[in-house]
Amino acid sequence: MSARTHKKHHAVSDEALGMVAAWFRTLSEPSRLKILRTLEEGEKSISEIVEASGLTQANVSRHTQSLVEAGIVGRRREGLAVICFIADPTITSLCDNVCNNLLKRLTHQVKGLGGA
Repeated sequence: MSARTHKKHHAVSDEALGMVAAWFRTLSEPSRLKILRTLEEGEKSISEIVEASGLTQANVSRHTQSLVEAGIVGRRREGLAVICFIADPTITSLCDNVCNNLLKRLTHQVKGLGGA
């Protein structure tokens, strides 16, 4: 018997599934994931994100806008600076879960190839 448990899922409309897919598409861009990893350390200004991520200011601004529109990142003005922060804290655990799963899969593949 499988160790997995089956959850009862609520009916979800095609429109809602489209919204979920769009949310995941937002996360499909590596630069946006890099911005999120930077913001996991705490809120930062756009220029601090640029410095920490190595991305250009134009890229940070563009990708941050996409993350804001998805409700994942929030931002506010402090004087002339735009401060960004993680608005949806569940994103951190989601990213951690995906990274841990990937690490397990890669470790299993390496072992399968005779690696350490």
